Amino acid sequence: MRSLPGCLPFEFQSNRGTCLIPCRLGDPTYRTPCARRVSVPSLCFVSDSGSSARRLALHSFDRSVSTRALDGFTRRRSAFAVEGEFVRSLMCRNVFAMAAGIMIVLVLAPAPSVVAAGAPNESPIRVTGTAKDALGRPIDGASVSMQNSAGKIVARAASNSSGAFNLEAPGIGVYAVVATKPGFKPATRILTLTRTAPKPVEIAMESVAALSLPVVARRLDKVRNSLSPVTGGSIYTFTEKALRQLPQGNNTPLNQVLLQAPGVAQDSYGQLHVRGDHGNLQYRLNGVLLPEGVTGFGQILTPRFARDISLLTGALPAQYGLRTAGVVDIKTKDGLLDSVSNLDFYGGQRGTTQPSFEFGGSKGNFSYFATGQYYGSDRGLEPPTTGPTAIHDTTNQGSGFGYFSYFLSPTTRLSLITGTAVSHFQIPANPNQVQAFQLAGVPTYPSAKIRENQFEQNYFGVLTLQGEVGASFDYQIAPFSRYSSVSFNPDHVGDLIYNGAASKVLRSDWASGFQLDTSYRGVAHHTLRLGGSFWGERAEIDNHESIFRTDSSGAQSSNVPFSITANHALTSWYYSGYLQDEWKPIEKLTINYGARFDLYDGLVRADQLSPRIGVVYTPFKHTTLHAAYARYFTPPPTELVSIGSIKAFQNTTGAPPSNGNGNPTAERDHYFDAGITQEILPRLNVGIDSFYKKASQLLDEGQFGPALIFTNFNYDKGRVYGVEFTSSYNLEKLTTYANFTYSVGQGTQVTSGQFNFDRNELKYIGSHYVFLDHDQTFSASAGAAYTWNTFMFTIDGIYGSGLRSGFANTGNLPYYIQLNAGITKRIEMAQAGALVLRGAIVNLNDRTYLIRNGTGIGVGAPQYGPRRALYAGITWELPFNRPSSPVQ
Repeated sequence: MRSLPGCLPFEFQSNRGTCLIPCRLGDPTYRTPCARRVSVPSLCFVSDSGSSARRLALHSFDRSVSTRALDGFTRRRSAFAVEGEFVRSLMCRNVFAMAAGIMIVLVLAPAPSVVAAGAPNESPIRVTGTAKDALGRPIDGASVSMQNSAGKIVARAASNSSGAFNLEAPGIGVYAVVATKPGFKPATRILTLTRTAPKPVEIAMESVAALSLPVVARRLDKVRNSLSPVTGGSIYTFTEKALRQLPQGNNTPLNQVLLQAPGVAQDSYGQLHVRGDHGNLQYRLNGVLLPEGVTGFGQILTPRFARDISLLTGALPAQYGLRTAGVVDIKTKDGLLDSVSNLDFYGGQRGTTQPSFEFGGSKGNFSYFATGQYYGSDRGLEPPTTGPTAIHDTTNQGSGFGYFSYFLSPTTRLSLITGTAVSHFQIPANPNQVQAFQLAGVPTYPSAKIRENQFEQNYFGVLTLQGEVGASFDYQIAPFSRYSSVSFNPDHVGDLIYNGAASKVLRSDWASGFQLDTSYRGVAHHTLRLGGSFWGERAEIDNHESIFRTDSSGAQSSNVPFSITANHALTSWYYSGYLQDEWKPIEKLTINYGARFDLYDGLVRADQLSPRIGVVYTPFKHTTLHAAYARYFTPPPTELVSIGSIKAFQNTTGAPPSNGNGNPTAERDHYFDAGITQEILPRLNVGIDSFYKKASQLLDEGQFGPALIFTNFNYDKGRVYGVEFTSSYNLEKLTTYANFTYSVGQGTQVTSGQFNFDRNELKYIGSHYVFLDHDQTFSASAGAAYTWNTFMFTIDGIYGSGLRSGFANTGNLPYYIQLNAGITKRIEMAQAGALVLRGAIVNLNDRTYLIRNGTGIGVGAPQYGPRRALYAGITWELPFNRPSSPVQ
């Protein structure tokens, strides 16, 4: 037994074997303290083999043993733990009396206090545990040892990437488990092992260096991401680097970014269709649902504030509901990890100007990020004319975004997200149209002079409290609110002459509520998630319409218009809750199963319990299989036309084609998804994914009136199915991707909003499955980026086989291909920061193509895609940088 400094050595005769003598620290008669880091009595062991005397020696399990743990160990192992001064005095007066007293105590002491750890003929005991840091993160490569009461190491192990380790104790008794690793202070746990199977051991190791705010922020970001699983569905992510590699970079509108993802088809007025659905998209900011607003032309969100953008599709876990064609989840920049000060000016042909700024940093526990931009163009909407310059098509748009966060502790963060977008659009005129109605005092009015306008407003805010409780429980609670409005102002003269009606429409919507998400990882191989959301929504729909009277045959009977006011409001309530379990029965298999319940109380009252299950299996290192099933429940949007307003328009030029008007109701789906991804060669990944949706009361939308505002309706039955192919190849300087989708969407028997349909069309749909107006059989996207020195060359493109057209969507438009290209040059300027120069060409091949031709279910005027345009920009990255601070 090794003698350590700190205890006064003396000879001791005994026939009892090992005995325990406490000695007090810091006694002036000792040459050195018993232990430099221990502030309570340590253990002194006396070992005697029989006839030969041994010296008293100090042994400690570890010099950083906590006061409580070591003192507890001393009490358990010694039935006579007395103060060291008294013992030392007693030994000096009468060594033999001391020995006799010790032998008496050993004889009378309870059996457990005298059983040596790991006595012979005992079965080994397996001890499992995890090593984690102060934030609960697993520590990989920690050295873990188990020591018995004599200070002898009886087992060793090392923690793996998840922090787990396994030890084997020789038998029952008291042991110390010690974990060490460079950069961390040693940590010790004292165990008393009995014949009962021991519980897993958790060892928390404190970092030598102080935790920095960026470390804490990344940890909480990871925790936030873990609250939102994607097991079984498909996910396509645009990283911040991928966004910069687009030809227009961060100046690219969000809908144009998403067009590069698989399964996404473009429509007029900035609309997107994912996997055969009309809209039905859900937007989230840092995992928090952003309530949908009134549909407009403007882009509310921008890639400029995004750290990454993910599109989730397919059969999604129980956490996602209500709007399920796709979930657009945007992780925002936050100033602490994105300390920037950028000024940018971008513009070019079609009268385009787009100045913007980004500013982010941190001070102490507080961080902030803000961005704003203005966008002006002479081609705001897709015009009904083929030329590069449209008639009356100017737009002015402004938007802003802010993210502010404060670390209440290393495991708790409070953040605020706020944003606004205000837009004005001129509605492009369609020249050379034939006058259909007569207006008193206005014999002629060229259609090229029609001047319609639309004004849109959007404001939103999200307050989030997010954190951890212990090493196993994570939570995020977030109240939110959003207000949006769309105001359409007609050209009273022109709309009356060409449409027979001039509608001034105002639609506004205010939604407020909260969302709660939690996860618990305290059960081996399982992650339990529980949460839900609740919000209320108030929609105001005002319609002031000027129309003419008609006779019984529907012909105009008066050239003097009169007005009808049809205003109404709708309040809707949404209640949702979910419970799910992510289970890893083996390393290569993950199963996520659960259910959610949704209750919608609005235009109708409906609810549904929706089971979900998803499986991901990795049979080989570079092969991943997935399959999932989801039951979906989708309430109707708030845009609608009431029965009362329809009756008011009878015998007028504003009367609908038919009188049927069933109320829109909730859609209910069975959704199946399965696919595989494979790394064929290093850095070359391909994937295939198939999907099928069987729908009851399939929801769709269309523009049926003169105002460019959409109205919803239901098909009794619907079916959507298809296949997606994805591929990517990434090298250090070269990045490429290509996606291709085949999709079919059909419905039959209109059950709500029948008044919007022509009688013959309605009859045909009642006996046939018809293609949905937004159905596009084939869609594709591709792109590449190459870096050479300080230059970056980029190109991307989209292909579409054409949306549907004609009577009951029985036809389809011609295919189109649009290519875009860009180049950037970075110039470092030392103390002045850096400049980034950018040039871009939209529609490089200058192909003239139709997005819509003005025919089909719920389609108004024709719209053409963009013509070739050149743009240039300069970004000044100012040399402001705020270093992160330690957690306060």
